Formats: sequence, structure tokens, C-alpha cells
Amino acid sequence: MNQRHFDDAPGLSESADPATRDYVFNQTMLRIKDPERSLDFYTRIMGMRLVRRMDFPEMQFTLYFLAYLDDEQAAAVPSDDAKRTTFTFSREAMLELTHNWGSEDDPNLQYHDGNAEPQGFGHIGVAVPDVYAAAERFEKLGVEFVKKPDDGKMKGLAFIKDPDCYWIEILQPDMLERQGG
Repeated sequence: MNQRHFDDAPGLSESADPATRDYVFNQTMLRIKDPERSLDFYTRIMGMRLVRRMDFPEMQFTLYFLAYLDDEQAAAVPSDDAKRTTFTFSREAMLELTHNWGSEDDPNLQYHDGNAEPQGFGHIGVAVPDVYAAAERFEKLGVEFVKKPDDGKMKGLAFIKDPDCYWIEILQPDMLERQGG
């Protein structure tokens, strides 16, 4: 395959189709085994806020939508169910956790993390102001690491696991600037 310079890559400099102008990348869905463990992890450890919970009793599953919201943004989340749903599906970068009822009681159930064979889904990514401080905090909280910031060849980023063993990349947006690259 002929490698091209990124700036010449198709889609980067071309205008987007006007029909897609108002499209929003809204969510990534992960199946979870135990909502109590997963919600604790994503709220207490990762600092996300639960924006919307939707129960589907006839199909026996619940959806949890989480996002990074500061206090002002959180206060602006509508309390009316219909408006809160519109808000939820209008935001960028939501995490949707899907719990199939009873999965927490199945000792043999384990979701594929996408990194074992056959590989597929790899990870979600969370940007932090200081990857080393975040990694130190995660370590104190007993979070399982796949990679600590200075392990391996790629320095300055970490990978941790959530309760269902999904990988989360912890990155610092200005790391290359700080390293002079």
C-alpha cells in the first residue's frame, strides 16, 4: 500500500457533504455485566456524570448514558424526561452502558474486550490534563493497568481496564508539545 502524507489523505481537506453538516458523533456503547460496579467506576473513578437512564422492561435491559459535564453543564440538564432524552441524544461523546438484566448473576458471562483474538474494537479514549497524575490516582484507587505511562515504546500515555475489562486509553493532548515533538 502506498503511504501518503496525512495532509493529502482523502476526506481531510475535502468539504463534507452538506447533508451531514448537523450530524453529531453521539455515543459509543459498551455492554456491562454489573451496572453498580460500572457506574461506580465511570462516575467515581473516571469522573463522568450519569445523564440519562432508560429502562426497557419488556426487553429486560437498561441503558445508562454518561458524559463529562462541569457543574454548570450538569445543572442545565433538563429534568423533564422527553427533554432530557433530546439533550442526551444531541450531545457529543456520550458513553452508553447497556446492561442486560440478570447478566450480573451469570458467573460465566464475560464480554469480549476486542483486544484478544479475534481483534475488533480496541478502546475508548479519555483526555486528561496530566497523564502521570491521573495514572497515580488510578493506581491508588486500585484500577487495573494494561500499560502505565512509561511502559513500552509509546511514552506518556496509559491504558487501564474498566470492570468489564474494556480498555480505556488515558492521554494528555499536549504531550507531544511538552516533549518537543
